[in-house]
Amino acid sequence: MIDSSIIQQVTDIFANLDSRYTLSAYISSEHESSVEMVEFLNDFATTSSHISIEHHEATGKTLYFDLLKDDVPTGITFRGIPNGHEFSSLLLAILNADGKGKNLPDEGISRRVRALQGDIRLQTYISLSCTNCPDVVQILNIFALLNPNISHEMVDGALFQDEVEAKGVQAVPSVFADGELLHVGRGSLGELLEKLEAKYPATSDATNATGEPTLRSYDVVVVGGGPAGASAAIYSARKGLKVAIVAERIGGQVKETVGIENLISIPYTTGSELADNLRTHLTHYPIELFENRRIVRTELEGKQKLIEVVGGELFSAPAVIIATGAGWRRLNVEGEAEYIGRGVAFCPHCDGPFYAGKRVAVIGGGNSGIEAAIDLAGICQKVTVVEFMDSLKADKVLQDKAHSLPNVEILTSTQTTKVEGNGEKLTALHLKNRQTDEEYTLELDGVFVQIGLSANSQPFAELEKTRIGEIVIDAHCRTNIPGVYAAGDVSSVPYKQIIIAMGEGAKAALTAFDDRTRGVI
Repeated sequence: MIDSSIIQQVTDIFANLDSRYTLSAYISSEHESSVEMVEFLNDFATTSSHISIEHHEATGKTLYFDLLKDDVPTGITFRGIPNGHEFSSLLLAILNADGKGKNLPDEGISRRVRALQGDIRLQTYISLSCTNCPDVVQILNIFALLNPNISHEMVDGALFQDEVEAKGVQAVPSVFADGELLHVGRGSLGELLEKLEAKYPATSDATNATGEPTLRSYDVVVVGGGPAGASAAIYSARKGLKVAIVAERIGGQVKETVGIENLISIPYTTGSELADNLRTHLTHYPIELFENRRIVRTELEGKQKLIEVVGGELFSAPAVIIATGAGWRRLNVEGEAEYIGRGVAFCPHCDGPFYAGKRVAVIGGGNSGIEAAIDLAGICQKVTVVEFMDSLKADKVLQDKAHSLPNVEILTSTQTTKVEGNGEKLTALHLKNRQTDEEYTLELDGVFVQIGLSANSQPFAELEKTRIGEIVIDAHCRTNIPGVYAAGDVSSVPYKQIIIAMGEGAKAALTAFDDRTRGVI
């Protein structure tokens, strides 16, 4: 079942395993995927003499295996066959259990995970075609490895449709904590950890041995790990400065981009590949990376700037470069938040398959919205594009394609006023024609919001911002506070492009160094 070339690659990856790992399988012959599961496990076990299979009797529709390390449960379970994008989740579960994984968090984050109290049982419903699912699965598997009170089960929704319908799962990944929905959609380690800390008591903080908050001092603190942040950190480090990146994740919004064709000199890459390349480049310099950190407080006035993150850690520097990028903009209408993951979605690639043969709407007539409509038209009964402005903003070639599809309807000059549901899932949109003021209801099964991005500038209250929340900068990336700089999508620079963000990050770093040299900071 597993291709021989992949088996060889995995064999090489597992060549230095130290512990013994058992795939403790419970597979009922009544399940339609039982033969496939047995074949998968047998093939996988050939990759290392440190991996074995232990079969147990099972009845009904049982189909899962637990991961054991030296005969001790790790708390990790795969209910379904971890193929496709989830194959890497199985590999990393073993590598991380062996202490050889590349995505293990630093001690500050690990301490917070270990401090979570209670018997925490997590389940993540996934689709093997989902590109966001493995990130969430791998994060929660790490939590299970770090804290014996936590168990995590990956569930392939396609194999357990009755269960998916009973729980009202309409988007992946969907994470349940002790049977209650905890999280839907893409998510970072820091975001998931904060949600667990809010639900379960924790004993940790970021204090040091003296009981005081951990304070780390640098010449430059870069806030944000996307193209602008990585560029700023690299340029600062090349000047011989002591540099830290404080970010929710390296790569930022780029990680959610499927294909990139306009990064000059690179005809094509993916967001995931670019994020990996940014990380690799950063590791060529003595830059300290603090990922999975969310800012809760800043003190930017004065000589030394102070950044505080969730957990209490403090970062100090005379120069702060803000490169926090932007996030998906929401409709902010009644019902939207209530039905996220239950009809309101943001990723057509991940969640589109849930709406095969159904009626959906795409909110937004820009490139991302029209691309989403074209993709969804291939599987959905009908796709309605709702655009607020009087005309679409997408490239003409995309508009022409959308207009050529018989099951795509395009509504311009139309405002979304409310998301309606029945308490379990979305059922309709309330719309208003902006030219006639006519209000009406459009019955739907799902809505994909594609209305662009908004600047992640909320933590920086001291800084001057534009009407739409962008941090105002001059031609040198300086803000209204000396020693504070902004670069990329969070700033007022025109055109939100990866290549522009990289240039702006470099400019901010060079400006900060020039100000340092001239004694401005």
